Amino acid sequence: QVQLVESGGGLVQVGESLRLSCVASGSVRSINTMEWHRQAPGKERRLVASITRTGVTNYADSPKGRFTISRDNAKNTAYLDMNSLTPEDTAVYTCNAEGIHYSDQGVPTAYRVWGQGTQVTVSS
Repeated sequence: QVQLVESGGGLVQVGESLRLSCVASGSVRSINTMEWHRQAPGKERRLVASITRTGVTNYADSPKGRFTISRDNAKNTAYLDMNSLTPEDTAVYTCNAEGIHYSDQGVPTAYRVWGQGTQVTVSS
């Protein structure tokens, strides 16, 4: 099974940058795609960006180029680099990992696991 731990959140000022990290452990060889979502107060959780094992990326329309997702497979870690932050970026940011696990009998099971999230607050 896969476990995820996020870090890097905190309080920053408008216009500053922040890097979030998501470290995977467990059955890391089964991971295919990793994603970042965010959930602002009173809003639904939304996709921010995704990245495949080979580095193919996809982004949501928002925040339109201000964020960059990357991945270091040697460290089993996905990153989200956030630039030009605004108060609208304030949210809990969560990482997830998707893949297919094969049982001892060879039965495939798709899965998606989530981290606990890290708070990002942008002031002024």
